[in-house]
Amino acid sequence: MLRAKPRPSYRTAPSRDPAGTRARLLSAAFQEIHRSGFRSADLDTILAKAGVTKGALYYHFDNKEALGYAVADEIIASKVHQKWVQPLRNAKNPIDVLIRIFKAESLKREDVQRGCYLLNLSQEMSGLDEGFRRRTASVYKDWHDAMAEALREGQKRRVVRSDINANETASFLIAAWEGYAVLGKNSQDPRMMKSGQRSLIRLLESLRGKGGRTKGRRVKAS
Repeated sequence: MLRAKPRPSYRTAPSRDPAGTRARLLSAAFQEIHRSGFRSADLDTILAKAGVTKGALYYHFDNKEALGYAVADEIIASKVHQKWVQPLRNAKNPIDVLIRIFKAESLKREDVQRGCYLLNLSQEMSGLDEGFRRRTASVYKDWHDAMAEALREGQKRRVVRSDINANETASFLIAAWEGYAVLGKNSQDPRMMKSGQRSLIRLLESLRGKGGRTKGRRVKAS
């Protein structure tokens, strides 16, 4: 685990809007970590983007690690929840929902070049800091469990093939998508992510059960 630096002895009163100040710090920190990685993230850059003082930073967070943990817990977990977990809850047909999510993924060059914020943080910090490892593992688990549960419910409705293992399929879909994110970031080429998008949509189409093959229901890869 990274050794936390002692908290500087700044003396500052809370701002008139402490919740807003904290939210701006988290947003700026997320952007900087996504761009540069946690270890290279520059606190002065974060402060400038958030428009707050160093005293305000240390009023809300003991150190850089605490700020990073909060980004993982509150920003990254929330983004994954909104993108993957919420849409799958009570989904009548999880195949359709998953295809829509994959198709909605940004293929802009700058987004492909930065890569997946969850994957980036997990790859960089899981082997160095147990706090980050546990947090990113928890986000991945929520993502996996939501997908697996939706597939199981789809099997009950006969819109998902009954012969697949929902847990293994969910793990494969996540691993494949995150793998394409790595290749896209490394190649700096959006076409790599587009290829992954098409491949996973074809895979999802092959997972439809008899009840999910009604004419006009399928979503074609663009």
